[in-house]
Amino acid sequence: MELNMSPGSASSAAPALDPQGKRRRDPLLSRLPETAPLIVVLIGLGLFFTIKSPYFFNYDNFLNILTAASIAGIIAAPATLLMVGAQFDLSVGSGLTFCGVVVAHFAGDMSLGPAIVLGVAAGMVLGSVNGILVTVVGVNPLITTLGTLAAFVGLARVISDGQTLPITHFSTLGTARPFFEIPLPVLIFAAVMLAFWVLMRFTIFGRSMYAIGANPVAARLAGIRVKRFIFAAFFLSGVCVALAALVNISQLSAASPTAGNGLELSVITAVVLGGASLAGGRGTIIGTVLGLLVIGTLNNGLVLLDVSSFWQEVARGVLLILAVSFDQLRLKLGTR
Repeated sequence: MELNMSPGSASSAAPALDPQGKRRRDPLLSRLPETAPLIVVLIGLGLFFTIKSPYFFNYDNFLNILTAASIAGIIAAPATLLMVGAQFDLSVGSGLTFCGVVVAHFAGDMSLGPAIVLGVAAGMVLGSVNGILVTVVGVNPLITTLGTLAAFVGLARVISDGQTLPITHFSTLGTARPFFEIPLPVLIFAAVMLAFWVLMRFTIFGRSMYAIGANPVAARLAGIRVKRFIFAAFFLSGVCVALAALVNISQLSAASPTAGNGLELSVITAVVLGGASLAGGRGTIIGTVLGLLVIGTLNNGLVLLDVSSFWQEVARGVLLILAVSFDQLRLKLGTR
């Protein structure tokens, strides 16, 4: 008689035993979804700010939170994909600044349409430069994107001469409310998140990035084109940076040489807070969305409570440290 020794049948036939031969019970916390702590934190923040401010718990304020999170959210989607593959892009803030300045600068010399095309092309160039340096030249992604961060923000200031450039007749993308009074940036944010959720969950590309982040050598031996997929992820990051830049200049009707300052910190905080591992191989779009909502709720609540902007920066910095600390704690617990 042939025995079925598949992992599924073995686990169902024999319960896990401790050294004394007794059945080992899985703790309740291990059966909770990874996003459960974030949901608890989000509910807690909502209750706290609802009690402290009469202006927090209403539909318009919720839309304000989502609108404020939309620009970082558009960029956080490809950032999640990159971090799952153990890659980083710290140049997203300078990239947003550069793309916005390119559009505003050329919109004064030509029609708006070609200027927008050039702005999107600038984002593609940024993503391609990062991808080539990492995959072809072999430079560490942290060093690569730190270098392009400085280079592209410098180029933006050279093009704009350090001045804010106005742009006219381009407010629809950032201010329109086409459905149920929902701002168009929120709809774009939702569409980008949905697209990357499908990409990471149901495509070979997305699943391969998990394998690359977990073990790049094993992924290469399994036939995964590691360098090609990493380049594609950086390219998508550049495209989303350009899209976020278009939303930003449309909201402000101007392109500022400081528009993207600190944006990379908000993006990384949201992605890590959402459960992505700095070591790669772990992360979800749903977790990133929850991380963005936690950050957005915190920022919004502090503004309603009239907390100084300096203390808001302190709060964001502390949140980033806590997010990274929790990531390291997850890694330690996972090795036990």
